[in-house]
Amino acid sequence: MNTALIHKYNVPGPRYTSYPTVPYWDQSAPEEEVWKAQVKATYEGSKKDGLSIYIHLPYCESLCTYCGCNTRITVNHTVESPYINTLLKEWELYCNLLGEAPLIKEIHLGGGTPTFFSPENLKYLINTILAKGKVCPETEMSFEAHPNNTRKEHMQALYTLGFRRMSLGIQDFDEAVQRKVNRIQTFEQIKKVSTIAREIGYTSINFDLIYGLPLQTETSVRDTIEKTALLRPDRIAFYSYAHVPWLKPAQKSYEQDLPSHHLKRKLYETGKALLVDKGYYEIGMDHFAHQNDSLYKASQNKSLHRNFMGYCTAATQLLIGLGASSISDTWTAFGQNMKSVEAYMQQVEEGRFPIYRGHILNQEDLIIRRHILNLMCQQQTHWKGAEAPASLFAELKERLHELIEDKIVSLEKHSLKISEEGKPFLRNVCMALDARMWKHKPKTALFSNTI
Repeated sequence: MNTALIHKYNVPGPRYTSYPTVPYWDQSAPEEEVWKAQVKATYEGSKKDGLSIYIHLPYCESLCTYCGCNTRITVNHTVESPYINTLLKEWELYCNLLGEAPLIKEIHLGGGTPTFFSPENLKYLINTILAKGKVCPETEMSFEAHPNNTRKEHMQALYTLGFRRMSLGIQDFDEAVQRKVNRIQTFEQIKKVSTIAREIGYTSINFDLIYGLPLQTETSVRDTIEKTALLRPDRIAFYSYAHVPWLKPAQKSYEQDLPSHHLKRKLYETGKALLVDKGYYEIGMDHFAHQNDSLYKASQNKSLHRNFMGYCTAATQLLIGLGASSISDTWTAFGQNMKSVEAYMQQVEEGRFPIYRGHILNQEDLIIRRHILNLMCQQQTHWKGAEAPASLFAELKERLHELIEDKIVSLEKHSLKISEEGKPFLRNVCMALDARMWKHKPKTALFSNTI
């Protein structure tokens, strides 16, 4: 791995779960009737393919200070039922708009901590959602789990409903690092949860790991991956820690303990090399999978997809986000729900879609979005004629000049391909296509570094 290139291209940049990226969306939310028309049109054009549902469950019993998600910290579990009832009312708004029971292709429970909720409440939530839709045989259902509060009852209840994938937030096994970011969990706890999940019948377990956390060393990262390999998760997400203290002030508390840029690059190099050595294959950006996992298979047969939930195998045109801060995606438009739990609940209780900001994509946005998605999922993209707007591609060669010189990409008349050595710089390549960023270069910090 070329350390000089990592140093050169380690600059702030988006993760490209959407294009345009959120900071470059329109300033205001689409009017409700406009949003409803976007949802309805996409559904009518793709109903046979089904839709995806992301459900945001924001509650956590304690704050993990590395986390950049929208969370609500409380030990008061009486919040569960009112929030779930609001989620179901929001789902009813969408079902009424669609006018029929939609085909459900994918459900993901994210957070926050979904297993903050009792097994009974999660069962009620999913059963009620499924009762208003149709579940296709290949529906993928997954949930994020905290090792400290995910009980056998949680896993069994969700398995009975059709969940087969589970993602465990590990981050790091080193006790000093865990204490520093307030995410304390033992190897034995994680082993126990993983073992029970396998015994129940879960077919895909993901571990989330992070490099760049305070007090991390090459030794601690190596130890974390060695311990991870002992538990044989099917997938591993190896994320760069996103230091965004302007959004998450708690991160300021350990700034003096963060690894230097040089050390963080070494942590990445060490971790990636070990994952490959342990039999994991790199899938797009930040993700690794065994050959037997559906994510790896999708990467090989070119059916891999990426949306606000990350990489997935279900390529749907319509993603409906339920819950506070959730983002919905019609392919032609984005809409994000109110971030405040109280504001979100009030809007839904009044019978209104709780969208507070969004973006309607223009023709150039749609073209660029497709190319960035291709790069993210297939490490290459192709275009011709009308698919290549002059405003973008006239300057593309110049923007890619250094990446071409460094053999990160190869640019042909109608195609762009990322080399094997260029995979760590996927975000940098996408930035060259990001017309909105080039037109309006940020004057303040918007993104974490790419590595």
